[in-house]
Amino acid sequence: MIPSTIKTWQMTVPGTLTKTEIPVPTLQPGEVLVEVKGCGVCHTDLSYFYMGVRTEQPPPLSLGHEISGVVVAAHEATAAGYIGKEVIIPAVLPCNKCELCKTGRGNRCLAQKMPGNSMGIYGGYSSHIPVPAVDLCVVGNRGNVPLEHLSVIADAVTTPYQAARRARLAPGDRVIVIGAAGGVGSFMTQVAKGMGAAAVIGIDINEEKLEFMKGYGADFTINPKGKTAKEVKEAFKAWCKEKGLPSNYGWKIFEVTGTKPGQELALSLLSFTGMLMVVGYGTDETSYMLSKLMAFDAELIGTWGCPPEFYPQVLEMCLDGRINLGPFVETRPMSQIEQVFDEAHHGKLKRRVILTPDF
Repeated sequence: MIPSTIKTWQMTVPGTLTKTEIPVPTLQPGEVLVEVKGCGVCHTDLSYFYMGVRTEQPPPLSLGHEISGVVVAAHEATAAGYIGKEVIIPAVLPCNKCELCKTGRGNRCLAQKMPGNSMGIYGGYSSHIPVPAVDLCVVGNRGNVPLEHLSVIADAVTTPYQAARRARLAPGDRVIVIGAAGGVGSFMTQVAKGMGAAAVIGIDINEEKLEFMKGYGADFTINPKGKTAKEVKEAFKAWCKEKGLPSNYGWKIFEVTGTKPGQELALSLLSFTGMLMVVGYGTDETSYMLSKLMAFDAELIGTWGCPPEFYPQVLEMCLDGRINLGPFVETRPMSQIEQVFDEAHHGKLKRRVILTPDF
């Protein structure tokens, strides 16, 4: 059913959410209207809302970029075949025309659009959202996995997958995940193991969540709370020695926290022929002697989003059990958005919350 208006929670100014209604726009060629079934709450939204990080589309606008739903309307000339399809909307929508897009780097397209940031006023904390159809990930047979759960694929799972691709992760590789029990880190851990990593070490300061990750991809865990970097390295070396693994070369490190302590620990663990992937975002500066990269013959790589063409592979991993969503997410009605934002901001959430429209 095509609505007369879009019901939405808008950020009118940073720190303020208002429930309102906006007109349904006239769909342009190639566009569809998606009825939102679930929208994951990401820390990027919190940075816009609480920390004053600028959105490309100034407020008022609807936040939210981890979206799954059903196509209910389409521009009849170019997108009618999508009506009725269950879909995941990529968090990063490239232009598909520029040099970066044509050379396989569309995830960092400089003209990209992102729901809840740079796609006009439209975001996922809404009843509906208009989007280009070309990059939608059509779900197909999802078995008993709820459609709303699949919303987190659009950032929390595809971002780690792209990081693993950039790291050229291959079966048999050895991996360290810093922030392994967090919202994105828990999926980074699962992605690494799901892509064939022979050893995955999870590092996190949340002991309860860290212990839980032993059942979801972490072969060994270290809680760095109260420990120096040297003490963490000693624990790492002791486990490697026990397992007959090298500790001083070849490890691929994924730093997911975006915090200065996490980044400093990651850099201290980087060694010969190793690789450090910067996955998490933070605003603190971290110093490092770059000549170590030369001496180690090591790599330091940033990673951003995920090209839409890889979403089907990630979806398959989530449906065949290599990546488990259910134990790491919970759904709440969208009317609780203010409470959820507050809990997320103060670190009170145990799982990634998916808001389901209840307007």
